[in-house]
Amino acid sequence: MQRLQGLGYSPDHFITSLTIATAVLLPIAFLLLPFYVALVGGDLVAKEAEDGTLRMILSRPISRWRLVTVKWVAGAIFSVLLALVLGVAAVFFASIFFPAGGLFALLPGGIFSIFESAEGWQRFAIATLAISGKAITLMGLAWMFSCFNIKPAAATILALSIDMTSRIVQEIPYFHDLQTWFLTYHLDFWIKMFQKPIPWWSIGESFSILLGYNLTFYIIGCSIFHVRDIKS
Repeated sequence: MQRLQGLGYSPDHFITSLTIATAVLLPIAFLLLPFYVALVGGDLVAKEAEDGTLRMILSRPISRWRLVTVKWVAGAIFSVLLALVLGVAAVFFASIFFPAGGLFALLPGGIFSIFESAEGWQRFAIATLAISGKAITLMGLAWMFSCFNIKPAAATILALSIDMTSRIVQEIPYFHDLQTWFLTYHLDFWIKMFQKPIPWWSIGESFSILLGYNLTFYIIGCSIFHVRDIKS
């Protein structure tokens, strides 16, 4: 607030529902979203195997590739809808207690941006949609482990452990110059939507790397499930 006043901006105009929703979006994307998508991704295949319904499904004329692909698509749709719902919920509850107005974004990575109402809504909408890329990647990681012969809880825990370990190591000052090698660095590309101007080249780089991660998860998951003995 003092920083806003020092720059000549009125706090009353920028401490708004949109600003609060953006602040709420940060812990949602860092804590709740990974947990939800990893939980669903870990259950997609492993839960079917644990309940014994996987053998019944494969007794029908359906290929293993098609089965796991359909499950991945279902998980991806869930991930996108979850990101959108969490963004809408953040705005809805923030609007109950705070007035409408501009957007003041103070986010990790040294981002300090101020937007008027129209541009603020655009940035928030684009960032919320971009979070779905992070959600799909983490869901795909849990889905990959779910294709192994392990319990659903183990698949979820493995995905969350990789996410948390990558983030912890990334934040160590010694590895600051190597941040671009960590998965979580690219998962946070949605934060750059609040920069002025938007660094589309950097966002495109992170998006392409995440695309490679997702393709790798998909190939490994399909390969493991294809050679897996379902009868055991």
